[in-house]
Amino acid sequence: MQSSLRGWRGVCAAVAVSVFAAAGAARAQDLASFEKRLTVHTLPNGYTFLILERPGAPVFSFATRVDVGSAQEVPGITGLAHMFEHMAFKGTPRLGTTDFAKEEAALAALESAYQAYERARNAIKPDQAEVDRLLKVFKEKEAAAQPFVVPNAFDDAVSREGGVGLNASTSAEATTYYYSLPTNKFELFAYLESERFLHPVFREFYKERDVVMEERRQRTESQPIGRLIERMLATAFLAHPYKQPTVGYMSDLQRFTMTDAEKFFRTYYVPANMVTAIVGNVKAAEIIPIIDRYFGRLPKGDKPAPLRTIEPPQTAELTVTLREKSQPFYIEGYHKPSALHPDDAVYDAIAEILGRGRTSRLYVSLVEKQKLAVQAQVGGGLPGVKYPHLFLALAVPARGVSNDKVAEALRAELTRMATEDVTDDELARFKTRAKADLIRSLDSNSGLASQLVTYHTLTGDWRDIFRYIERADAVSKADIRRVAAEVFKASNRTVARLENDSTPATGGTR
Repeated sequence: MQSSLRGWRGVCAAVAVSVFAAAGAARAQDLASFEKRLTVHTLPNGYTFLILERPGAPVFSFATRVDVGSAQEVPGITGLAHMFEHMAFKGTPRLGTTDFAKEEAALAALESAYQAYERARNAIKPDQAEVDRLLKVFKEKEAAAQPFVVPNAFDDAVSREGGVGLNASTSAEATTYYYSLPTNKFELFAYLESERFLHPVFREFYKERDVVMEERRQRTESQPIGRLIERMLATAFLAHPYKQPTVGYMSDLQRFTMTDAEKFFRTYYVPANMVTAIVGNVKAAEIIPIIDRYFGRLPKGDKPAPLRTIEPPQTAELTVTLREKSQPFYIEGYHKPSALHPDDAVYDAIAEILGRGRTSRLYVSLVEKQKLAVQAQVGGGLPGVKYPHLFLALAVPARGVSNDKVAEALRAELTRMATEDVTDDELARFKTRAKADLIRSLDSNSGLASQLVTYHTLTGDWRDIFRYIERADAVSKADIRRVAAEVFKASNRTVARLENDSTPATGGTR
């Protein structure tokens, strides 16, 4: 489990280095070469486009990143950012309907009925008979709106014209949309993408909400490790919304409405809060007029205010224990700064040396030598990287081995990292792998578009792609020892334990 930031760094820089620079070329020359092919174009409404010209097959890929995720949600609407993954492919007034004028009226009647139902069941003393009646009315209105829906119309329009990879993803800090098309379909892309942000239609909203509830049941509520991680985040974060699950709490999924979604969309889906990267066989001078014509239609809006809440320093060790008829599982999480912190490459070095692959310290010690675990690794990006988050060390105990025994061995390695210098070979291996990852991770247009837009949104400058290796090269043994000593403290630690219900456990429960 690598740091999530490390992963997207590698893909971006790999493409940049391998395409635009010979091995060993200076960073400045790499960046200069890249800048010649990349155009940053910002529309008057605030929408930013990154256009990277890559000669080759007559195709292009795009990624649109909206600077909103579960961290922007407030109590009562958790899971709503993720809902837009589902709603974004429902089409527009011209795509996905048999008669939009009638559908629009049906959707308005549906939402009016649902709001009435919500008011009745939220009353101080609900009249259950009235609640049941209004729920029945809502279901009737929902059924009346369904015949106007043309299923999968957006997906079909893209795939019919040669599009591939149509998908979206939501994290704690962003929502991303992406697919690829032939270059001669660029205007189709501009039309479809601008239309779904200009004229969103929340058709089948409550049906999709049911789908998300089932997704939560399958991925969290029926999975012991899913429940464990959700409880760990809720324990580790006292104030920051990183404690909220991206999929949302079940009670919120049962309650947020289409009206809530429309308000959320108007707040966060504004051009100033969106960046699109386009990578492939395109010419910036040819496509910019098309971009202006279609995306320039989106109304200007203010970029949403940044989060105000800052997680206070943790001052005591916290432990959460779940007892299940399940394989035991052990996690330690330590608070660390955001990906923008000057020491972020040092954390990557610690993660590399401690927990990446079969040559890592945790694997060699816990799995090979002591045979205490069947898996041991490290990661640095839970649940995201934009804000201060958790550095994780985890292990799966071997048969008959307790979590306590695993914890003792794991902490010995963390203490060693904080009190002794890493070896020359370990530090050199980290730096060599960092560079090798750049070259070996040559990715598709789609992967590069996703990483470019991530960098530009997170750091404010896509050029930071080229600066990571420079920072990694500067990491010293003293840096590693210093940072490890700062972070691997009991007072900064949150422990999550999954115990077989027949196995006694020590440690507090929260």
